[in-house]
Amino acid sequence: MPELFEYAVIRLVPRVERGEFLNVGVVLYCQPPRFLDLRCQLEASRVAVLDPHLDVDVVLAHLGAFAAVCAGGAGAGPAGRPGPGERFRWLTAPRSTIIQTSPVHTGLTDDPSAELDRLADLLLGEPGPRPAGTREITPPPGG
Repeated sequence: MPELFEYAVIRLVPRVERGEFLNVGVVLYCQPPRFLDLRCQLEASRVAVLDPHLDVDVVLAHLGAFAAVCAGGAGAGPAGRPGPGERFRWLTAPRSTIIQTSPVHTGLTDDPSAELDRLADLLLGEPGPRPAGTREITPPPGG
């Protein structure tokens, strides 16, 4: 039977004051199997579009800390001690740093790991071709 899951997109916001971001990961939590995991990918060329002076090693360190909290345990410090649900809430809490998350979304799945892979394929990396039937929204002529 499908289980409810929650997920958020992990965003790189190189210059918080500008509000521009790049999707760099997805974190997914599913309560009944106590599943909490994430997928991340960082493409330096895409980061450079938003901020060519950003130190990618600093970003990788921030994402590493995010991944450590997701995994839990002593290596994540105090944030790694609670159970997966509390760690998910900590990871998705609003913050004003270069690593932020989207609002939390929900769905149903029989396989949280496969769902996380599907979401990562959909939401990370360069967008692919638009699906058939997608239309551009343009202003009316003369307006």
